[in-house]
Order: sequence, then C-alpha cells, then structure tokens
Amino acid sequence: MKLTVQKPIFADAASQFVNTASKYNATILLKKDHWVVDSKSLLGVLALALQPGQEVDITFEGEGSDAFAQELVDAGLFAK
Repeated sequence: MKLTVQKPIFADAASQFVNTASKYNATILLKKDHWVVDSKSLLGVLALALQPGQEVDITFEGEGSDAFAQELVDAGLFAK
C-alpha cells in the first residue's frame, strides 16, 4: 500500500510508528526509493528521514494490513 507522509517521522513520531507496527504479528516492510527497512526497527525508520509529502510503500505480510494503515492515518502520521 502507498501512503503519503503527513509529518516528519523523527523521534516521537518514529517511536509511535514502530510501536504501532510492533502490535502486529506480521512482517511489515517500509520502502522509500531504494531503501527497504523493517517497520519494527526504530533505527531503520529513522534512517529513512521521512518528510511531509514523500510517498512510501508499505508491504504487509500477514493479517491486519487495513487496520495498520488506518492506525497510521488516525495518528496523523500518514495519509492514504
């Protein structure tokens, strides 16, 4: 699924993203340009330096992808 970053994903926002991803028993990969990181890795998410307006692709292998995406949108981190 493709999502657009709504606010910078640093510090608190990155921690919130990783904590949300960690609630799911699934493999969740976050892709930006040529970078692919595990969404449950704080250092990986921070390394992407996500800024508002950037588009990312999230690959979700398991159940709950729609709920995960909705949690990110409800938190104000991303838009669909």
